[in-house]
Amino acid sequence: MVKINGISYDLAGKTVADYLAGTDFGPNRIAVERNGVIVRRADYASTVLNDGDVVEIVRFVGGG
Repeated sequence: MVKINGISYDLAGKTVADYLAGTDFGPNRIAVERNGVIVRRADYASTVLNDGDVVEIVRFVGGG
């Protein structure tokens, strides 16, 4: 199981890009942290999620 933003998912073996494709997260307006390390956007497709990973996804919002 992989924990993303506090919720467990059965995503072991999938990539960050695989997960994001099924969400409403726009990849240009988010930051992804896996096990305390920021994942570069260029690495989403090659970063494989493993059992026990903890992922945090933060969405950037504009305002004023």
